[in-house]
Amino acid sequence: MSVAESVLLVAIVAVGTYLSRAGMILLLSGRDLPDRVLRALRYVGPAVLAALVVTFVADPEEANRGVSAAELAGLAVSASVHARWKSLVATLVAGMIAFWVVRELV
Repeated sequence: MSVAESVLLVAIVAVGTYLSRAGMILLLSGRDLPDRVLRALRYVGPAVLAALVVTFVADPEEANRGVSAAELAGLAVSASVHARWKSLVATLVAGMIAFWVVRELV
């Protein structure tokens, strides 16, 4: 596969991904979602996080390495921020910043 074909393929996939995500937003804009759907959407963030954790733990090579100081710092900061503010976005941002800072320092 040539470079031009690779770039074209990446561009096509990018456009398809964008349209599939933007399409739902554009189709549903200005409409009220049913309460049942809104209740279900509250669990999407935690479900994605749980799926990421499970895939990390399920990989034997990753699990055998143990937990690093950066991961523990990110977990501790995330738990603290969530306990205080109950915001998923704040929890993710604070945990990732703590993880990155400690990873660079250690």
